[in-house]
Amino acid sequence: MAASERTGNGGRPRNGGSASAGRPRSEEAHQAILDATLVLLSEVGFSALTVEGVASRAGVGKATIYRRWPSKLPLVVDAFGQLPAFEDADTGSLEGDLKAMLRQYLENFLATPLATVYPSLAAERAHNPALGELMDPLLKGRRRPLDAAFRRAQARGELASGIDIEMASDLIVGPIAVRLFFRGTTIHPDMVDGMVELALRGVRGGS
Repeated sequence: MAASERTGNGGRPRNGGSASAGRPRSEEAHQAILDATLVLLSEVGFSALTVEGVASRAGVGKATIYRRWPSKLPLVVDAFGQLPAFEDADTGSLEGDLKAMLRQYLENFLATPLATVYPSLAAERAHNPALGELMDPLLKGRRRPLDAAFRRAQARGELASGIDIEMASDLIVGPIAVRLFFRGTTIHPDMVDGMVELALRGVRGGS
């Protein structure tokens, strides 16, 4: 189920809070808590988000949340992990792979709470080492399809074998972060082609 569908009910349990047929009540409560966390991150940001607020929005008691998450930090990171990441695409060329992946990512970015949640967490991460420790492995995993595309390109002979894949991935996604966090401009899928083509000139030149 897409994140936008999960959060469409404002984070409250469906069907008046009753478990659907064949679905354990505890599982429904778990998902309602994650949905409510994403909604509140979008509405108020990380700093103003509270466990009490999540419990109220999800229609559960605070104890239900604390049985699953010891504090706000792991709850927020788990909720963030529900949002779309890069999806692998194997088109036969590095340029095709990257364009397909980034276009899909930006479409998901604009259609889900990712567009508001990610900037809020990125800002908090800058001065919250505990959040960074929890998020870093998750963020690395979310970018794994990009790394796989570069490795396929190396295997095909498109790129030199010694290229720094992590830095190459940074060059691809860097313009998105710059536009979001430093320029305050919008991002949209039709920016992908030019962004990838320019970045690959630098990556291939470095090879």
